Amino acid sequence: MRLKVKIFIQQIIVFLFLLGLLPAHAFVHRHRFIIKEAPYSKLCSSKNILTVNGQFPGPVIYANTGDTLVVNVQNDGTQNITIHWHGVKQPRYPWSDGPEFITQCPIRPGTNFSQRINLSDEEGTLWWHAHSDWSRATVNGALIIRPANKTNYPFPRPAAEIPIILGEWWKSDIQAVVNEFLGSGGDANKSDAFLINGQPGDLYPCSTNDTFKLTVEKDKTYMLRIVNAVMNNLMFFSVANHQLTVVGTDGAYVKPFKSNYITISPGETIDVLLEANQNPNHYYMGAKAYNSVVGVDFDNTTTTAIIQYRGNYTASSPPILPDLPNFDDTNASFNFTRSLKSLADKTHPINVPLNITTNLLFTFSVNTLACEDESCGGPNGDRFAASVNNISFILPRIDILEAYYKNIQGVYGDEFPSFPPLNFNFTGGSLPVELQRPDRRTEVHVLEYGTNVEIVLQGTSLLGGVDHPIHLHGYSFYVVGAGFGNFDKDKDPLNYNLVDPPLQNTIAVVRNGWAAIRFKADNPGVWFMHCHLERHVSWGMEMAFIVKDGKGSQEKLLPPPPDMPLC
Repeated sequence: MRLKVKIFIQQIIVFLFLLGLLPAHAFVHRHRFIIKEAPYSKLCSSKNILTVNGQFPGPVIYANTGDTLVVNVQNDGTQNITIHWHGVKQPRYPWSDGPEFITQCPIRPGTNFSQRINLSDEEGTLWWHAHSDWSRATVNGALIIRPANKTNYPFPRPAAEIPIILGEWWKSDIQAVVNEFLGSGGDANKSDAFLINGQPGDLYPCSTNDTFKLTVEKDKTYMLRIVNAVMNNLMFFSVANHQLTVVGTDGAYVKPFKSNYITISPGETIDVLLEANQNPNHYYMGAKAYNSVVGVDFDNTTTTAIIQYRGNYTASSPPILPDLPNFDDTNASFNFTRSLKSLADKTHPINVPLNITTNLLFTFSVNTLACEDESCGGPNGDRFAASVNNISFILPRIDILEAYYKNIQGVYGDEFPSFPPLNFNFTGGSLPVELQRPDRRTEVHVLEYGTNVEIVLQGTSLLGGVDHPIHLHGYSFYVVGAGFGNFDKDKDPLNYNLVDPPLQNTIAVVRNGWAAIRFKADNPGVWFMHCHLERHVSWGMEMAFIVKDGKGSQEKLLPPPPDMPLC
């Protein structure tokens, strides 16, 4: 069996080389992901969870800028699965991007799919995760992309690089959590703990030994590669008595700046340098949820790990706790995010689109749908929903990419609106109830190849409003502006940062506020955009772009591999 898999992977590599997808100089990393259940115990109880290779979090994948990964995913689990390479642009090759029923049908139990992940200009920390139902709660891991020559960090090389994956844990089976809240029409049950590298930390019951520990040497500098794999919360993160120097986000470098904490959205990655410059001792690193909505129940616990200095000394007991912002400190969250600016130097230039040819305005709303007999768990007995431009997205049963490539009719519509169908005071109070009712359809927005796109991502106050971490597949974008309230098309662009805006793939739209992003539509294919709060995705806060082919031979969507999963 293994020989057959090896031969098949070799055939895939030859196929990709013939298509021109594997440059002669590119290094090819081969990995095998076996999806299987494994028993794990936390918080005084045990359960089986879905894993890659029995690991939680999953294996860390290392590569260099411009390399190629070939990952054979074998599904030995009991449920369908897909794997998304979060933040990888996948130039002209969305076939391995991963979102279920958007770019592929799921990998069924007992089958496999060899994904080809072609790295381009990404450099820094990204990650991979399941993109089917809520499987990413336990099926995830870091993707670390180092500079091509392994030496040219734009800062002194750290003594070590440590992935820090923030996660979330339910004592219940995660699929049972999903089935319950989708069945009731209400909100999902809050989690029982947050995690750092799969461990809750010793502030939780039965967790004295379930604490991640990092040993450091005094006066050395360490890079923490932080991933927010939490399902439904932005997170505050800090290290007691240590300032952090922020140097990167979402696989791109930023102008270094010091901060006592970071705010990190679900889906986002942030790279920080930690100087071990304090008295030798034990210090907690900690993370807790940011929640901007009054009256909404959420997991308000704090996960911890321990930084322990090497040497002989008597450590504080318990370790020193970090000073994290208050859970509802909106300014702390927003101001940190607005501090990110691209490095934008000679060796790391940026290219912000200036001549915008396509302007879009997308509203992101939590909605309700009428429920028979008013018996559902949402407001007024209704069922929760969510929408983009008042369309609550319905996943098709054939993936959109296949339907587009093969011209299969009836799978999706191509009339996703450029602007909200109704113009109202998006962030006002006492909005009419009828604005809460979305349409439920499968619509995409078509972009011509090469267009310079600006999208204003506008939150609404329907049902009170909440922050929305918006993720775009297939692209990184420049965040040129953000603010509170309604976007003002006459005034707000005057304050855009067009000099050194951060290059990101996930941006938190502040509660009842907006963010403006820009990118050039030069990656043909089907690309998903969605909120990275998992319950909002389940409710329909998502849409997809089709970027058409250009005229040149290097501007066209490539054909699918021979082993695409069948619907």
